[in-house]
Amino acid sequence: MPDLSKYTKRISEHFLNSGNIVLISHINPDGDAVGSQLALFHYLKSRSIKAEMIAPNNLQEFLKWMEGSEKIRIFISQRDKCRNIIEKADLIVMVDFNQPDRLGEMKDIVVRSGAVKVIIDHHLNPRGFADIEISDPAFSSTTELVHEIVTQINGKPYFTRPYSEAVYVGIVTDTGNFEHGSYTSNTLRVVADLLENGIEKNRILDLLFNNFSETRLRLQGFALNERMAILHEYNTAYIWLTRDDLNSFRYVKGDTEGFVNLPLSIKGIIFSVFFVEKDGFVKLSLRSKGNFPVNEFASRFFSGGGHLNASGGEFRGTLENSIRYFRKVLEENFEEFNGNNSLR
Repeated sequence: MPDLSKYTKRISEHFLNSGNIVLISHINPDGDAVGSQLALFHYLKSRSIKAEMIAPNNLQEFLKWMEGSEKIRIFISQRDKCRNIIEKADLIVMVDFNQPDRLGEMKDIVVRSGAVKVIIDHHLNPRGFADIEISDPAFSSTTELVHEIVTQINGKPYFTRPYSEAVYVGIVTDTGNFEHGSYTSNTLRVVADLLENGIEKNRILDLLFNNFSETRLRLQGFALNERMAILHEYNTAYIWLTRDDLNSFRYVKGDTEGFVNLPLSIKGIIFSVFFVEKDGFVKLSLRSKGNFPVNEFASRFFSGGGHLNASGGEFRGTLENSIRYFRKVLEENFEEFNGNNSLR
């Protein structure tokens, strides 16, 4: 495990000596962002340390059952209040991202703040805009990293039901319930500790993965039947959805969670991409098997990044042009990216 002691003492001192602490997650907060934010919040609360929580935009529906999620202020719904909280902060802790663009509308307000800024994250290539940066891709999730930091500050592992549930949610969502990601033996030891301390695994998994609407399931079927293309010569598949597609199935935030992983269950497919049409741009999610580096692919061609097997990006233009461009760069560069793949 990486040595975090050089960070934890400083962070602990800031927690104890700061009067206005704000915990901030990234735009479109996922299970790891919300899990790490809530885990830190619940631990600080146990130490009688008050903290505000802010997310740039709305939480996904399947995360709103988590205790404390109702205390997360949504910037786009409370701009003036959130702006005031950030401007008064003397300590800002940002979780699960390491680039200011992931702050959405909050970017300029946070960047110009005179507060001490801390980043806790597990993604590659931090941008260096905080005073203390703990950005370590050796961890399965930011939530696992938060748990390690809390353990060191606390002097021993800390467990309460809401804290433990938040840690578990962060880990299982960022590893796809252990189907992908960089989880290690230590990750599984953390999960074992959580189970031994009483979390209800089956209830949580049901709330996370079996809590969707009928229309979401129909949208998934439509995406697989009508919007999936297979490029066998490149061991690649992609799915695309237009705004009209989403509207016709009464889409709500979170409905397409996990769609990008589905083509990887097809024999021979090692690279999967999911395109979603937005206003003026196209959002991409990329997943892979083996050593195919989707983070490098996303960074080079789609202004994105992330992990070896799980990344995101975007294309400024139409959905049609994004797919045309994707197919072009895939054809031209597939052998380079797939050169060291253990699944060839």
